[in-house]
Amino acid sequence: MGIKDMHRRSRLRKPTWIIILVSLVCVFLVVAYIYPPQDTTACYILSSSSCQTISRWRSRSPPERELSEEETAARVVIENLLNTPSIETKNPKIAFMFLSPGSLAFERLWDKFFQGHEGKFSIHIHASKAKPVHYSRYFQNREIHSDKVDWGKISMIDAEKRLLANALKDPDNRHFVLLSDSCVPLRSFDFVYSYLMYTDLSFIDSFEDPGPHGSGRYSEHMLPEVEKKHFRKGAQWFTMKRQHAIIVMADNLYYTKFRDYCKPGMDGRNCYADEHYLPTFFHMFDPSGIANWSVTHVDWSERKWHPKSYGLKGLSLQLIKNLTSITESVHETSNAKRVTTITPCMWNGVNRPCYLFARKFLPETLDKMIDLFSSYTTI
Repeated sequence: MGIKDMHRRSRLRKPTWIIILVSLVCVFLVVAYIYPPQDTTACYILSSSSCQTISRWRSRSPPERELSEEETAARVVIENLLNTPSIETKNPKIAFMFLSPGSLAFERLWDKFFQGHEGKFSIHIHASKAKPVHYSRYFQNREIHSDKVDWGKISMIDAEKRLLANALKDPDNRHFVLLSDSCVPLRSFDFVYSYLMYTDLSFIDSFEDPGPHGSGRYSEHMLPEVEKKHFRKGAQWFTMKRQHAIIVMADNLYYTKFRDYCKPGMDGRNCYADEHYLPTFFHMFDPSGIANWSVTHVDWSERKWHPKSYGLKGLSLQLIKNLTSITESVHETSNAKRVTTITPCMWNGVNRPCYLFARKFLPETLDKMIDLFSSYTTI
């Protein structure tokens, strides 16, 4: 074979390999589009950003029905906000938002948590019944304009949005944490700061429950904007990045659906907007941008209307260690089958402890929690 023939065959091979390579890439993208990763763990096989890109690409596909003008406008706003790059600030902070009837029973414990970290956090208090009495300088004059809050009603969401609106005024606030008066920190401030600030996820709980306390609460009055197949459930206690907080404040259409059709006594059923609005909303518009678990631990093992309370009896360093060592998120359906789903808590592709905070701790545990704080935050 002559040298000219060898060169000619070499030139023919190159386009062939390029065509094969491009074909493989196209096949991969088509498969990823049709069968996208369904949870955070699978997403990290590629990368979190890759998963979010694929998810948003799919969300831009032609809708199954013709959208109303109001829906089109809402989706354009949401999509543009999701695609807007985050603006870095020189002094990024976490906004701690306390939802409470009045004074905070664990304010002295939180004071220890915040000590030495001035400039890295802000505090916002929504006191729905009485003006709080403060024991810590960090909490002085941090109350926002508050209104009445009724358990299980849309006023709970209104209070959350009020807190977000006030916290968003400070451009340095990059992550937003919703806490109750019975919440306690399980980790040091440095641990919490790194956990929340160095990931692109919002820790919003969201899962599918086909039982009476899940999609059994759905009302067809939510159609066409909210379909039953998208209806989700989750814990109220979220942390979210600034981008998501702005989207929540911008939404009116989907909020209105939950205000009007997810409430106690709706269609003979009790629907609670604080358990369904955000889990459903983010499942619909940015499913790969949320963790699908809450970083606030709550024990529902007693299967009552309210979670288990932690009193002085049984409170120990070992109990706190047990809570901080949990690395899997557990969801259970409310139907007769009681299907349990266990998912590893993935943080930037690594299985990490799930919880930074816990509730429901009784006021009687305050002094002992303060005594234990130094021990359990150095674990």
